Amino acid sequence: MKAIISKSEIKDKVAAPPSKSYTIRGLMCAALTKGGSQIVNPLNSDDTEAAGEVLRQVGVAIRKKEDFWQVQGGYFHESTRDLFCRDSAATFRFMTAISSLIPGRCRLVPGPSLSKRPIRPLLEALSQLGVDCRAEGTSVIVDGGRLKGGTTQLPGDVSSQFVSALLLISPLAEKGVHIWLTTPPESRPYLKMTLDCLEKFGITVRVSEDLREFKVSKQEYKPASYEVEGDWSSASYLLALGAVSGQVEVTNLNLESLQGDKIMLNLLKDMGAQVSVSNDLVRVQKSKLRAIAADLSDCIDLLPTLAILAAVADGQSRFTGISRARLKESNRVLALRKGLEIMGIDVTEEEDKLTIVGSVPRGAAIDSRDDHRIAMAFSILGSVAGDTTIDGAECVSKTYPEFWDMFKNLGGKVNLDVK
Repeated sequence: MKAIISKSEIKDKVAAPPSKSYTIRGLMCAALTKGGSQIVNPLNSDDTEAAGEVLRQVGVAIRKKEDFWQVQGGYFHESTRDLFCRDSAATFRFMTAISSLIPGRCRLVPGPSLSKRPIRPLLEALSQLGVDCRAEGTSVIVDGGRLKGGTTQLPGDVSSQFVSALLLISPLAEKGVHIWLTTPPESRPYLKMTLDCLEKFGITVRVSEDLREFKVSKQEYKPASYEVEGDWSSASYLLALGAVSGQVEVTNLNLESLQGDKIMLNLLKDMGAQVSVSNDLVRVQKSKLRAIAADLSDCIDLLPTLAILAAVADGQSRFTGISRARLKESNRVLALRKGLEIMGIDVTEEEDKLTIVGSVPRGAAIDSRDDHRIAMAFSILGSVAGDTTIDGAECVSKTYPEFWDMFKNLGGKVNLDVK
């Protein structure tokens, strides 16, 4: 599908969609709980559907109601077919760990984009805990049913999801688990989100102040009614639209959230955007933006949004701590550089730094590379430049299926060509 975007004037109010990360974490915790739990205000998207499907295959009952999902967990059985995780990295990595608790053999299969992303550090960490697991091509094989526990170590700077996966299963190990990170963790807020979710389901984790050491004793998950807050990652596109193309009011945002991407508010202010906050509502108005320098190690998903804002800001912006963005649904550093250059923006790409000189963008054809964040980010620049076509626009369904409808409702001019 192509999204053809014209210059737009944005003005309206919209609710941020529920958090994908919290929805999947809540599902996994509920699945590990003996008894019934509710996931309130969950996100319906490709990634959360992938999580639900594989959990059903191994014995978890999930009934979808209008405003919540009823989850009956705690009892797993071997699946009669492969666990296809689509391109949901959280599902693939969390379920790789959870498969250690499932009697019999699980074969987990990633989608084509996800198959290019790392998994081996997690397998090595699980092996140290006595799990029989291995990579077989791009798939993962786990012979589960018993998790001994013990001590394991892994790098903290590849993916926080590896650590979160281990934390999810650690309470159910026979003798508890001690996790040690050999390098400082990146995306630290995601680890705090996992710990927060575990706490809501009755799990206590002893954690060092630097988030490099975790000790989990043998425990049982407790049923919970788990409410999912709004997604600051998805909200970043809405807020950025207001900053460059009019005025946007975004509701359903927790201003005390642990989500790292909440820092978008501070970064917008640093760039000179007019931002006002009251209760759960954030208002951003079109502003003359200025360049910034920012380390995105703990908010790497904001790189596409910030790169687009930098493209229209006065001066030279520099973003560091971005090397892991090359290991997402696409090589986002490369995708941003090529897309911005096509639109007339001067960009310098280095291994861990992206430098962008703001200017006046021109319309162009942008390849989304089937990456939802690339598609949504360039829609923002398209609203400024006009005459912009985004190929593969349907990829937004991964985390924000209603994105194009929302774009139109806010006043964005977009035609969707489904040929």
